[in-house]
Amino acid sequence: MSTTTSERGERILAEADRLARTFAERAAEHDREASFPHDNYADLAEAGIMRMSVPEELGGSGAGLPEVVAVLERIASGDGSTALSLAMHISPLGQWASVWRRTGDERLAGLLRRAAEGTLVWAALTAERGLANRMTDANTVARRTDGGYLLTGRKIFATNSAIATDFSTTARDPDAEGGPRLLLCAVSMGSPGIRVHPTWDTLGMRSTRSDDLEFDGVFVPESAVVHSLPIGHLDRRVMETVWAWAMPAFAAVYTGVANGALRWTADRLTASGRGTDPVVQDAVGHCRMLLESSRAVIHRHVEEVVSRELHALEVQEAVARCITVKHVAAHNATEILQRLAEVNGGAGFGRAMPFERMWRDVQAGPIMPMGSIAARQFVGATELGVEVAPVAP
Repeated sequence: MSTTTSERGERILAEADRLARTFAERAAEHDREASFPHDNYADLAEAGIMRMSVPEELGGSGAGLPEVVAVLERIASGDGSTALSLAMHISPLGQWASVWRRTGDERLAGLLRRAAEGTLVWAALTAERGLANRMTDANTVARRTDGGYLLTGRKIFATNSAIATDFSTTARDPDAEGGPRLLLCAVSMGSPGIRVHPTWDTLGMRSTRSDDLEFDGVFVPESAVVHSLPIGHLDRRVMETVWAWAMPAFAAVYTGVANGALRWTADRLTASGRGTDPVVQDAVGHCRMLLESSRAVIHRHVEEVVSRELHALEVQEAVARCITVKHVAAHNATEILQRLAEVNGGAGFGRAMPFERMWRDVQAGPIMPMGSIAARQFVGATELGVEVAPVAP
């Protein structure tokens, strides 16, 4: 999917197409061994994609959300795990870039320059066991100490923890003045007290190495607390950054995996002479329609972010629109793979074929934040005029 026709965008997309073909050749081994694709990341860095969403003034390519979602879909058509890991890096960089352009915040500029130089790889680590990942609360505790906080807790689904130099995370300050607050912190992966637990043994997205990350009194200076909000509240700044950017990024990844599966299936069926079978035509046509509906929803969302129409909405309504994008794309992807499995038959079931990996990878989509049940409840409440949570002042 391309939402840009600029020369810069076409150049980046051409590189993404080239790398997707290379990554597809490596994907089976990384999937089988559940090994992080360091070789793919080296190629992404060399091609300039790791710094694509850094502003040109700070050493990057200046790509925005349209290019980010387009690149993620292309990469995911070759290897979903690499694309999902990449999303955890280029999406936050794009979020910061949009804020930096409005505010000139020098802290953000420093992080973005490091990314442009290749000395920073980011991760967004907020998920925890037993807690819905709505960016409104955390089990990880932040206790006041001289000059900052000490974090204690454990995060799950820590995608990019195998390569990240720095990450964002959440923690609850139970003793904050006025009541407990959720802190959003920037943390160096090299900080004392951080331990990665190799827990990642999953059905799909195996080479993301989304292991557990434990904090044992990890010091976070006051200056690294980038935002805070009252516990249990929705927040406009979180909506404009995390929700507005992460949801289309995830949507693009699962759309890309589904597109890769559709192209592989169509090529195989055509080569075997089954393209004239009406049953095959029905399945492939249905999958193409589902794919294009996902792209249409993603494209609309991107336009609303770029134009800032999304930002003009009430916070709950805006969050509902964001999570709808990911929900639609994730469920369309699982339906596409299911329909293609029917016409692929036994060939799609064998571990030697890429289709089987793609089928497993898309199963992660509905459980990623916001999970499907929670998302439908949130959107339903919004449509019915029911307040899900108060909005932070």
